[in-house]
Amino acid sequence: MNDLATRTAVGIILILIALASALFGGMVFAVLVALIATIMYLEWSRMVGKWGLAWQIYGFFYCLAPAVALLWIRERAEPAGIGRDFDLLIWVFLVVWSTDIGAYFAGRSIGGPKLAPSISPNKTIAGLIGGVLSAAVLAGAWVYYVRLPASLLWLSVPLAVAAQMGDLFESGLKRRAGVKDSGTWLPGHGGLLDRLDGLVPVAVLTAALMAMDAL
Repeated sequence: MNDLATRTAVGIILILIALASALFGGMVFAVLVALIATIMYLEWSRMVGKWGLAWQIYGFFYCLAPAVALLWIRERAEPAGIGRDFDLLIWVFLVVWSTDIGAYFAGRSIGGPKLAPSISPNKTIAGLIGGVLSAAVLAGAWVYYVRLPASLLWLSVPLAVAAQMGDLFESGLKRRAGVKDSGTWLPGHGGLLDRLDGLVPVAVLTAALMAMDAL
């Protein structure tokens, strides 16, 4: 199986697990989120282990914040599992997934000027644009379909940018640590930090907007 096929198969499995756990909610979702946050922190600790206590503390909150945000968004949903906040959680997932997929394929097929060559030599401006457009279309279609607040139609654009900035941040960490990936246990993807670096800012920013009643 080539790298793209492996990456796709593993990605589909991860998406199905996320959707199933989000639908069940409750303890199932909470345990999965806690497990993911723990693995993320273990990967973080391995990368920054020699950088001092401050980096360990920062990593703890870096992994904790999106976990709390996702749990808060999900548990505000209706008990049946189909409600405004559940739909919003799926929107968060769609922004991150579509940004990642759009950036990957646009970057590979178009190429062109690099986005931040000193941090991540493989990321391109075309990938950034492709990710944003993909998020605007797919997450926007979800907003229209389930009738979420119209503000989410345009918020998908800055949050798609935030997702890619989260990706760049983690790329910078890996570059400083001298590693290619945060882990090796996800074939074609690396570690959980490699897959969820975009989810961190999107989940936290969405929860913050909810807290401010901006959604």
